Amino acid sequence: MIEIRRAADRGHADHGWLRTWHSFSFAGYDDPAHRGFRSLRVINDDWIAPGGGFPTHPHRDMEILTYVLDGAVAHQDSAGHETVVAAGQIQRMSAGAGIRHSERNASAVDPLRLLQIWILPRSRGGRPGYETKDLPEAGRDGLALIASPDGEGASLRLLQDARVWAGRLGDGRQWVHPLAPGRGAWLQVARGSVALDGVELLEGDGVAVTDEAEVRIRGIQGAELLLFDLGADPLAAAS
Repeated sequence: MIEIRRAADRGHADHGWLRTWHSFSFAGYDDPAHRGFRSLRVINDDWIAPGGGFPTHPHRDMEILTYVLDGAVAHQDSAGHETVVAAGQIQRMSAGAGIRHSERNASAVDPLRLLQIWILPRSRGGRPGYETKDLPEAGRDGLALIASPDGEGASLRLLQDARVWAGRLGDGRQWVHPLAPGRGAWLQVARGSVALDGVELLEGDGVAVTDEAEVRIRGIQGAELLLFDLGADPLAAAS
């Protein structure tokens, strides 16, 4: 089964320094039909003005991925991490039992665009963690594994039965992702356009895929996308 979530149907907020679109319910935006997909809880498409950003605030019990599309984000947290993550890099913060952090546009001149992604962990509590990685070379023309439960292939390590693939897909190039029985996939088009089983998807569109043997994607124009391969999660089901 394939369920399309069109970009125009997402939640939206404009705070001046931040323009954001929510694929799932977030903050003041609540859509009972879109409160997440399996353990995937948040995909926010954030456009942050030069010098703007999120001041220090707390999180707990969440795996938070930051996928930078344009510009660079300056990260600081209460565990002592202070980094700048640029386009072509991915950041993972495990909030664990509790952490405070800030995320700001590292530039006073250039805008910042990123995808902020939240995935529920398989258990609550635990020690916070942090790491960053470059987008693998394989992601420059195809999808590469960027996050997994065991850090497979030098990917970011997620505390959940979830694997995240990301990258660019050349115009006309096919990419097929097998989907094991019982697993579901969420496809998010970050830029450009692709075709999924012949259906055109544009920037900002998302798709939930269940009860299918594979996810078959073809690049149409300038595509950059993320694919989440998600198992059934008891913590997500109970939340």
